[in-house]
Amino acid sequence: MNRQTLICAGLSLGLIGATAGVLTRVQRAQKLAPPGVVTHPLPDSIRLQADLPEHVLNYSSKELETEEVTLSTLPPDTSFGYRRYQDPDSPFFLDLRVVLMGRDRTSLHRPQFCLRGQGWDINQSMSRVATVKVEHPFTYELPVVALMASRTVEVEGQSQLLSGVYVYWYVADDAMSASTLGLERMWWMASKLMRTGVLQRWAYVSCFAACSPGQESATFDRLKTFIAAAVPEFQLYPRPLARLGLASESAPAIATLGDNHAVAAPPQSKVPETF
Repeated sequence: MNRQTLICAGLSLGLIGATAGVLTRVQRAQKLAPPGVVTHPLPDSIRLQADLPEHVLNYSSKELETEEVTLSTLPPDTSFGYRRYQDPDSPFFLDLRVVLMGRDRTSLHRPQFCLRGQGWDINQSMSRVATVKVEHPFTYELPVVALMASRTVEVEGQSQLLSGVYVYWYVADDAMSASTLGLERMWWMASKLMRTGVLQRWAYVSCFAACSPGQESATFDRLKTFIAAAVPEFQLYPRPLARLGLASESAPAIATLGDNHAVAAPPQSKVPETF
């Protein structure tokens, strides 16, 4: 081994050691930011309960328990909220869920993996990044990912094709994102942690409804109407800023909303979306 090789090896080990030291110090000193959704503490638990609204539009709802496999798979400080909403005039229902990370960032992952694991085939051409217009307490565009999927189910011994519309997004106390790869969200989280020692506490919010093949667009429109009404009841970001020009550190762009309101808006991703 020549001298140049030894020097390179020494520099590499030094950089690895320095990086590990910085990450260790950051981890020890980090503070967990408040969540971007309404929660309350659960007795005798490190988890929180995400508080989803009981009534949205004319839908009734019931709270459902998070599946045991989910509880046992995700980190123990992961928090949840889960409600099913029923339309009173038809068989139509939808599920609204929140998965809230704690100090362990592995609570959040791409939902595409779970959908495919449950037998759903995602339609790449129909799936898209979109926005939902929320008008309360002020008007803004909520970025979402809409996955169009299908699977074969057995009904009275017969195989039938079932479609589903799965809408999701991520929200923290100072940012929101609908990047399918999660790069935008991970960059904001890492940069804020390094600059301030504060770990953003992201929540993954999803809304799902099954439908007949060919009804995906109509079902998506129905979900958008529901989401626009439900989000102000449990999501804490975005908030009106006191004046224009005041922006979030993690999302520095400003979206003007009129009536002297503004919110910090995520920058546009340059990475092609993959569904």
